[in-house]
Amino acid sequence: MGGGKVVLRYTWWGNPDRAERTEQAVALFEKQHPDIRVQTSFSGYDAYKQKLAVQASGGDAPDVMQLDYRQIDQYASGGVLFDLSQQKTVLRTSEIDAGLLDTGRVDGVQYAVPQGRGTETVVYDVKAWKDSGVPLPTQGWTWDDWAEAMRALKERTGKPGATDPGWSEDSFEVWLRGQGKSLYTEDGQLGFTADDLTRWWTFTDKLRREGAVSSAEQTTQVDGTVENTPLGRGTALSDTNWDAPSSGYLAIVASGVALAPMPSNEDGTPGQYFKPSMFLGVGASTSHPKAAAQLIDFLINDDEAAKILGATRGIPVNETIRKETAPLLKDFDRTISDYQASLEGKLKDPPQAPPSGDNALQTTFQRDYDQVSYERMSPREAAENYVTEAKAELRS
Repeated sequence: MGGGKVVLRYTWWGNPDRAERTEQAVALFEKQHPDIRVQTSFSGYDAYKQKLAVQASGGDAPDVMQLDYRQIDQYASGGVLFDLSQQKTVLRTSEIDAGLLDTGRVDGVQYAVPQGRGTETVVYDVKAWKDSGVPLPTQGWTWDDWAEAMRALKERTGKPGATDPGWSEDSFEVWLRGQGKSLYTEDGQLGFTADDLTRWWTFTDKLRREGAVSSAEQTTQVDGTVENTPLGRGTALSDTNWDAPSSGYLAIVASGVALAPMPSNEDGTPGQYFKPSMFLGVGASTSHPKAAAQLIDFLINDDEAAKILGATRGIPVNETIRKETAPLLKDFDRTISDYQASLEGKLKDPPQAPPSGDNALQTTFQRDYDQVSYERMSPREAAENYVTEAKAELRS
């Protein structure tokens, strides 16, 4: 208690824009609930992920926490998360699409609630791309089209066209799904082979050697913040990211950015999908489950909160609020809304949440590709190494 008030710890990851809006929303919540005080903290994604893992292992998880798709299974099976059905009279979920809501379930228990809907994007420096004379990205472009554009941008501007996507498990998943495969099978095993990964890393490594995508030195500075991407540092013209965090580029790319769909397979099969951009969960050890549920309910279902938060965590999951707020969105929030609207009905269903081992495998994926980009391993050697480690991690 703080001055007779319930005190909740609420943590999330994000950029300064998201932080500013979140603080405004929390202030409104405290005004509506004068008996509750909310202590907030945020950081970049990688730092947040590490800090939350330490807190969770030490039995000190926050009361309310933002969670990634990849963390649900790990923390639910590890006893870190509270069963939200115990507060179903406080936390209303009837306005959330049933399929979207189900992504927060593990073994039939609702451990988390999606807070926004997002999808991946190619975010690019509009002025620099236009000035280069290279045709702008279009709906339905393929990975070969993308690669040719990156080469042309390098030739005409002297800068790499993009962050090297070989480093990103998310980009690999989009490419892989376009091939009709998946990262994981329904029973939580690898859904691809070393041959598949070799093809992907051979493709990206060739572009890196040509200078069409970022160098190893530039790529390894990426840490989950937009500021430390090659686009954010002004050393490349585009990045692959999720749509909501891309708002962070507005503060650092003076001429503005735009969003384009991820490339598709040669036959037009898209690999990208709509997924919960993030979830909200409650710590199993919280002393204030009702107050924690009230905060989540407010962030998801309150009209005024929705206006403050905009699309900074993705498009709202409350269907009524989504329809009401879409015409009111401005600036980059409107950009995200329009981008998602352009993809309605064109994407495949999302995969189920990945197994808990994937959280560690993201890091392994990046580390093994570093070996390729620094030319210490061939794409084949690194891919075989990754698949061996991944199978062991998923068995443990």
